[in-house]
Amino acid sequence: MTKDPLFLIAALACFVVLAVLMTGIGTFGRGGEFNRKHANRIMRYRIIAQAVAVVLILLFVWLRGGVRH
Repeated sequence: MTKDPLFLIAALACFVVLAVLMTGIGTFGRGGEFNRKHANRIMRYRIIAQAVAVVLILLFVWLRGGVRH
């Protein structure tokens, strides 16, 4: 599974979400002018990255036949 390109892309997308989230939390915790100017934009980027990650994960599960009834 770790050699599957779609799995690696989905995992990378999860790490991107984590990086954006940590950046947003860090700027929020520090406060200041940068936070006032960019906090909403950073969290919007997180939501977009998170949506992409969820779609990639669902695509991986669907294409690899992971859901069985």
